[in-house]
Amino acid sequence: MSCILNIETATEVCSVAVSNQGKIIFEKEETKGPSHAVLLGQFVNEAIEYLRAEDIKPDAVAVSCGPGSYTGLRIGVSEAKGLCYGLSIPLIAISTLKLMAHGVAKRGLTDSKSLFCPMIDARRMEVYDGLFDAALNELRPVSADIIDGESFSEFLQNNKIVFFGNGAGKCKDVLQHQNAVFLDNIYPKAADMVELAEAAYNDKAFADVAYFEPFYLKEFVATVPKNKVLARE
Repeated sequence: MSCILNIETATEVCSVAVSNQGKIIFEKEETKGPSHAVLLGQFVNEAIEYLRAEDIKPDAVAVSCGPGSYTGLRIGVSEAKGLCYGLSIPLIAISTLKLMAHGVAKRGLTDSKSLFCPMIDARRMEVYDGLFDAALNELRPVSADIIDGESFSEFLQNNKIVFFGNGAGKCKDVLQHQNAVFLDNIYPKAADMVELAEAAYNDKAFADVAYFEPFYLKEFVATVPKNKVLARE
């Protein structure tokens, strides 16, 4: 077990959580964003002060690495890298979409046979999305999709798919299928990173602090037809 400082800034929500021995001992969250530039440093300072008062040294920093907002991810990853350099501790990168799927799965918000499709808004009818089973196995690559009535049809024929995230709401009227289920008010949060970050730490799955970059929107450009241009944040 270890002490990990978790940072999440991939969407308009800004959150920080510290886990020790697998349990959350500090948490800060603001959902009325985006205000990462103002709040993240404050939240991190409060977390570090708390750890010093408890005489606990963090063993690693985990950061949500996208896909997501260019500005939010840049702020979160920069803060995480600075902490890793300053404290001489490793960096753990957590997929934002996997993080969201994990949050829904661990809360038992649907049955164990459902598939999970976290969606992050990319404006217009475009979303970043992934598809996971209950064990968080990735069933298709993370992609930028322009949602229409045929999206996910090959999976919806035989599976219930739970859609959630800030990109899912605009897809409700388009994905009219009896196996399509939508959950509201689901967003990535640092507190849900704990188990994923702990597993990565135990496996020594660390990112290279010097060269690591988050999964910005630019990574998707090559996957989108030339006549479909994604709006950049």
